[in-house]
Amino acid sequence: MNRVLDTTTLWQTVLGEIELGVSQGNFATWFKNTRLLRIDGEVVVVGAPNVFIKQQLESKFNDIIVQSLENNGLNPVTVEYKILPASSLHRKVEDSPVILSGRSSSGSTGSTSEVSSSLTHSYRHGLNEKYTFENFIVGSGNELAYAACQAIAQNPAAKYNPLFLYGGVGIGKTHLIQAVGNALIENKKASRVVYVTTEQFVQEFLDAIRYKKNTDFAGYYRGADVLIIDDVQFIAGKEKTQEEFFHTFNALHQANKQIIVSSDARPKDIPTLTDRLRSRFEWGMAIDMQAPDFETRCVIIQSKAQQHGVNLSHDLVEHLAGSVQNNIRELEGVLNQLVAFCEMRQLEPTLEIALALLGSQKNRPRHLTAKQVVERTARYFSLSVEELVGPKRDKEIVVPRQIAMYIIRSELHLSFPKIARELGRKDHTTAIHSVEKIDKEQSYDPDVRAAISAIKEKLHV
Repeated sequence: MNRVLDTTTLWQTVLGEIELGVSQGNFATWFKNTRLLRIDGEVVVVGAPNVFIKQQLESKFNDIIVQSLENNGLNPVTVEYKILPASSLHRKVEDSPVILSGRSSSGSTGSTSEVSSSLTHSYRHGLNEKYTFENFIVGSGNELAYAACQAIAQNPAAKYNPLFLYGGVGIGKTHLIQAVGNALIENKKASRVVYVTTEQFVQEFLDAIRYKKNTDFAGYYRGADVLIIDDVQFIAGKEKTQEEFFHTFNALHQANKQIIVSSDARPKDIPTLTDRLRSRFEWGMAIDMQAPDFETRCVIIQSKAQQHGVNLSHDLVEHLAGSVQNNIRELEGVLNQLVAFCEMRQLEPTLEIALALLGSQKNRPRHLTAKQVVERTARYFSLSVEELVGPKRDKEIVVPRQIAMYIIRSELHLSFPKIARELGRKDHTTAIHSVEKIDKEQSYDPDVRAAISAIKEKLHV
């Protein structure tokens, strides 16, 4: 028996499946702004925002798109790609009904009643095998989270249970928590690893209620040896789902099973999260993952470039690292655009091409000066520059002064004698001590990390 979906729902389903099979950077760069325009018989027309994305979809990703469309009931199918202005892609268009054959992703057929009754059984562990510890770049902003995840992969539920990772968008939380799951599966240290996004968890819970499969739903998640929940902030405000997750959490924790959770905010900052669930998130270890520093971004770019089989000059790596400050996903997207542009024209990636393609590098760290760092630090702490570089040794001044030295060292790579002079110190050992002290404190003090992050962000505005 056939099913009827509208084009928007169908394409969102297709994109959801594709997202599991490609890296986050590739998905954000090549798929995020696409849309299913229409279906003419056996031809599916997909809209792309520009010629580069259109050519990449045609040459590299057509097979995965066709396969996903077939998995969702369109078979056989040919895909055509059409370039549309960005305004057209973001403007809401009227959905058209699409009749789909009653196929599951495994290719089996069945009636509508059979599809309905099996919805709560169509779970997937959802792990992307590309996310491993081996290709995760460790830096000062994520080394604590990395160490905790490594410990869990070696001995789940022994400590750090639950593990709660939080931080901004695109800084590697999903990569890291999935790396735990992949390592456990590879080493066979856990018989059942379940990875699920909160969006999927919510949808499956609603399906379980709709089709009266609550017992199957609960049994599936509470039978996990390791449960990994991504983007848990989206559970906020959903009272029934929170209640179900609360009971799932309790059952797993009581059975000494490992729970790993990621979020864009720490538990106490998630709005409309129930107190009892918030308290359970804080039972184990909560770790703040920070945006990668300049050196880490350079290493990430070099690593991703090697995966593409291209070599980048030092100047080009620095340019790309300076173009995106806080989001690894965007950083990978920028590199993807450059590599794709050069591949299509059989060119070697150069700084000149990057400048022409991606625009001027307004955020390049080497354009900064130590004076700017001092001014921004003083402004952040409501001090004057004279106070920051003056002789006073009050704690309210010494700590900001040390933070300024740390930022100058990490962003501008000045020598310690130069750093000392910029902050009005005569002895360069003061600068050495300050940088080492702040480097250590920022690994465990959220206030110090927040100050460093805020000042760095202001430096590039």
